[in-house]
Amino acid sequence: MSSTPLRLRFLASATRLGQLPDSAAEVAVVGRSNVGKSSLINALANTKQLARVSNTPGRTQLINIFEVADGGTIVDLPGYGYAKVPARVRRDWPEMIEGYLLEREPLVQVMVLVDGEIGPTPLDQQMLAWLRANDVPHTVVATKADKVKSSKRPARRRDLAAGCDLDPGDVVWVSAATGAGIDLLRSLIRGHLAT
Repeated sequence: MSSTPLRLRFLASATRLGQLPDSAAEVAVVGRSNVGKSSLINALANTKQLARVSNTPGRTQLINIFEVADGGTIVDLPGYGYAKVPARVRRDWPEMIEGYLLEREPLVQVMVLVDGEIGPTPLDQQMLAWLRANDVPHTVVATKADKVKSSKRPARRRDLAAGCDLDPGDVVWVSAATGAGIDLLRSLIRGHLAT
């Protein structure tokens, strides 16, 4: 299966929900700091220049919104967990992220990124439990699939899914580095934005 890259254009950054532009339908990307959110957004668009990538956790400090040429928007939310940002900025994140996830009208799906190499952390499990408790539709996307040795992949897929309280087939595995699974994820996002 091969799909054309999503044509994305940076639209705006915001600290509050009210600052975001209108959208017909929106997919949000969440995950702990350093899980590869920006790299994944760049891979979806087949570019290295769209979302800012860094080896330093916590580079995404705002709600960043990208317009999809086919319609709708993709939102990159600040990472949760360890991040090298000022404490005053980090203190605002829970309210900013929760407010967005609960109140953003166009939001149709949340892509929860989990590091495929290390599996779900307690923070990932907490985020998934919170989304389920609040009936927020979501999909678990395991990143960095290329870092998992092929001999360990079947066990890693089972363990990661179990840690997320899912069946292995319910987790989408991707690698921004090699492009594995990116076509499938593009198709899923296009389907969500078309609803």
